[in-house]
Amino acid sequence: MSDIKKKLKEKYEQLGENPETYLKGLLHAKPINYWDYVEVNTLLSLQKPRTHFKDESIFIMYHQVTELVLKMMCHELEQITEEKQLTEDYLITKINRLNRYTTLLITSFDIMKDGMDYDDYNIFRSTLTPASGFQSAQFRYIELYCTRLQNLVNDQGKSRLPVKPTIADYFEHIYWKDAGLNRKTGEKTLTMQQFEDEYLEGFVAFAKKIEGNTLEDRILELPELSSDLKDKLKEFDVLYNVKWPLVHLSTAKHYLNKKGEQKAATGGSKWIKYLHPKHQQRKFFPVLWTQNEKDSWGSN
Repeated sequence: MSDIKKKLKEKYEQLGENPETYLKGLLHAKPINYWDYVEVNTLLSLQKPRTHFKDESIFIMYHQVTELVLKMMCHELEQITEEKQLTEDYLITKINRLNRYTTLLITSFDIMKDGMDYDDYNIFRSTLTPASGFQSAQFRYIELYCTRLQNLVNDQGKSRLPVKPTIADYFEHIYWKDAGLNRKTGEKTLTMQQFEDEYLEGFVAFAKKIEGNTLEDRILELPELSSDLKDKLKEFDVLYNVKWPLVHLSTAKHYLNKKGEQKAATGGSKWIKYLHPKHQQRKFFPVLWTQNEKDSWGSN
């Protein structure tokens, strides 16, 4: 015990603080418990359905869980991009975590597909208009963490870019704008307007901050990539940019086109076209793929 007291004393003295003050404070501190530490009561109070349909609560909780998983991914990516000296072991550990989180997102989509009543969902979803999962900012931040902006512009977008594109140019032609922008008229869906009003300025600022320091940039700095690390990175690319969008597309078809109705998404996007990886063409690490693999992206 005396050794612990000594270390505590040294700790606070190094901070320029009086150890006695902190030790006296411990006399009155309450023991921590699970529900306060995890904020269980707050967490369980965050579901506020807009209709009387019981499965709307499932819908809300599923998306809240998704956002928490995305936050874990952002947490890992932030550490990678800020690490001074990247080692292969460190990267493999982090990429394994990202793959595990993404796999969780993929497998959990069964909750959306099979965990809600078909007829109830197709009624209460209209109450959610124009809200859309498209408006998840964390999803976009993961993209910005992972790869350079030019990799978030599909072939059609690249044909519209100037010779020396700026960050603003890339955002003007970024693939996800195709979900809610009529490029002939310039008209945007309300979903897109809300999303850009809320987040676009922050996206641009973050892109400037992380320019040259994305996950893609960091791996390109390494003198050599082992086959193990390459495989992990390619697995992440496929999980996030092919398998997850395809599961999302399959679930959308289940609810919006099961009987050939081709119902509109709540955000008004052309979801059949937009969600498919062949249209998005999003690849985090294009240098790791052959031209043939890039040309057939999302086709298998």
